[in-house]
Amino acid sequence: MKHSSSQADLNDIRHNDWVEHYLPASWRPYARIARLDRPVGTWLTLLPCIAALFQAAGGFPDLFRLFIFALGALLMRSVGCTINDIWDRDFDKHVERTRFRPLTSGAITLKQAVIFLFAQFAVAAALLFFINSYSRWMALALVPLVIIYPLCKRFTHWPQAVLGAAFNWGMLMAWSDTTNTVPLAAWLMWAGAVAWQIGYDTMYAYTDIKDDLKLGLKSTAIRFGEQGIYWLSSFYLLTMVCWLWAGYSMAMGWGYFVIMAVIAAHFVWQLVIFDINKPERSFYLFRANVATGVLLIAAAWLGAITA
Repeated sequence: MKHSSSQADLNDIRHNDWVEHYLPASWRPYARIARLDRPVGTWLTLLPCIAALFQAAGGFPDLFRLFIFALGALLMRSVGCTINDIWDRDFDKHVERTRFRPLTSGAITLKQAVIFLFAQFAVAAALLFFINSYSRWMALALVPLVIIYPLCKRFTHWPQAVLGAAFNWGMLMAWSDTTNTVPLAAWLMWAGAVAWQIGYDTMYAYTDIKDDLKLGLKSTAIRFGEQGIYWLSSFYLLTMVCWLWAGYSMAMGWGYFVIMAVIAAHFVWQLVIFDINKPERSFYLFRANVATGVLLIAAAWLGAITA
C-alpha cells in the first residue's frame, strides 16, 4: 500500500492561530488538548445533535435546551480528546500528525492533564441538573464509551465505530430530553450518523496508516486497506438508508427528502475525489463533512415545516 505523505504537513498543531495570539501562554496547552483550536470535531458532534433537537421538537427547539446541548457537545468532545491524549501520550510522539500535542511536547504534565480532565467532568456533571432524569441516565451510559474509545485502537480495527457511537449519542439524548422517549426513528438517525462517522473518520484515519502500522495500532483504514473506497461507499449508503427510513417513520415532509438527495450527492462527491494516497485530501474531506451536518439540520427543519 502506497502513501505519499512525505510532501504533506500532517501536524495538527498550528502555532500561528487564535490560541497563540489571544490566550495567555499558560492557557494555550489546555485549549489545545481540549481541541478548542480545531473546532471541526466539535461541529461534527454538535450539528447532528441540533438536527435531532429539531426533529424531536417538530420544528425549532427550545433555545435554552439548544444552549445546554451545545455546551454538552463542546464538553464531551473536549473530554474525549483529553482522555485520548492521556491514553496515547506514548504513541503520539511517534505519529507525524500528533507529535506536537501538549502532553507529547511537554507543554503540560500528566498530572496537569488529569486535573484538567476532572475539571471538565465537573462542568459536564453540572449540566445534568438541566436535563430530565431519563437523559441523565443516557448521559451516564455514554461515559464508558468516551473513556474506552482511545483504547480500542489497541485491540480492534473498529475504533471509529466506537467513536461514532459515542460522539453521536447526543442525538438520542435530544429525543429523551424533549419527548421523554427514544423512538425507533431516533435510533435510525443515530445508526445512520454512526455509519456516516465511520466513513468520514476512516478517511481521516488513512493519514495515520504508516505510523499506526509501525506502532501496532489498528483502525478501519488499516482493515479496509486498498478496498477503502468500497467500504466507504457501503457505509455512506447505509447512512442514507437509515436516514431515509427514519424520515419516513417520522412522516417528514417533502423538504426532508429533497435535502437528503443533496446529502447523497455530497457523499458521491466525497467518494469521487477521495484518494488513499493523498492524505491532505483526506483532511479536506473530513472538514467538508461539516456541510453534511448543516444539511442534516436543514433537512430536519424543512421536513417539519413541509409535513
